[in-house]
Amino acid sequence: MPKTEGSPARIVIDWGTTSFRAMLVDEAGAVIEEIENERGIKVLAKGAYEQELRDQIGGWLHTHGPMTIYAMGMITSRNGWVEVPYVACPVSVADLAGKIMRRSLPDGSEVIFLPGITDLARTPYPDVMRGEETQIVGFGLEQNMTLVLPGTHSKWARVAEGSIQGFQTFVTGELFALLAQHSFIAASGDLSGEPDMAAFERGVRTALAGTPQHDALPTLLFSARAGMLAGQLQPGQMRDYVSGLLIGHEFAGAFSCGWCRPGDMVGIVGNDGLNDRYARAAKIAGLLVDDGGEHAGLVGAVKVAAELEALHR
Repeated sequence: MPKTEGSPARIVIDWGTTSFRAMLVDEAGAVIEEIENERGIKVLAKGAYEQELRDQIGGWLHTHGPMTIYAMGMITSRNGWVEVPYVACPVSVADLAGKIMRRSLPDGSEVIFLPGITDLARTPYPDVMRGEETQIVGFGLEQNMTLVLPGTHSKWARVAEGSIQGFQTFVTGELFALLAQHSFIAASGDLSGEPDMAAFERGVRTALAGTPQHDALPTLLFSARAGMLAGQLQPGQMRDYVSGLLIGHEFAGAFSCGWCRPGDMVGIVGNDGLNDRYARAAKIAGLLVDDGGEHAGLVGAVKVAAELEALHR
């Protein structure tokens, strides 16, 4: 996101399992400075979060004085700094703002931890998300639309009537990581080349073919090895082909679960580097795409901040 010369108004922290991102933003929500690294919560000992935060953004606080810091993501989970209870769908911006938790830092800065959300209607158990809800808010809750949030645990969510109505998680990214690191893909595939998007799209089309055999994910996955042994799939294509199988299967599952149908418009929101793949898959699936960009999380956090600040004026 382009940097600006505005006056610092707040700090927004997106602190996940494997990454840390801090943004110094002005009153309008534009980024002035940014810090991003791999200091996610999994590399930190319990109880080390406050000191880590002060080490990361101490320069900003020294220069600009005490500030309000909005923290979202897994830092607010059971494994993070402060566990903030989930808010049940349907969820509005006001609902999120009403369930925050606060902590004060020694310099007078205040950390405001934003809640995650839960969909109690999911089966067999309620579904949950942390961090993605601010991306959804940043995209906007005014339309009646399904949004896709690519990631390790991708989310399909419905927004309508100014609220997040419900959502469902697909562990597509985690499955791909496991397969790429510990399966025949790692043993047989050539992972050194550039991405092969033609192989990816072939995988998507295969998963969306609609026959009972193509609906069977274990069979689909083995087709990568079978295709290589038959000489119809090159080792360098296996990784992207399997990525396409998994993402295509996710879209087929989303159709089956009623999130959308061919001809619908879906919003794609995220910053995991997967937006292009999901947009390609959506078009193959017959969907129209509204690109929500990579910075919706920041926009959403600023919207929640504005709601909180309005409540305390």
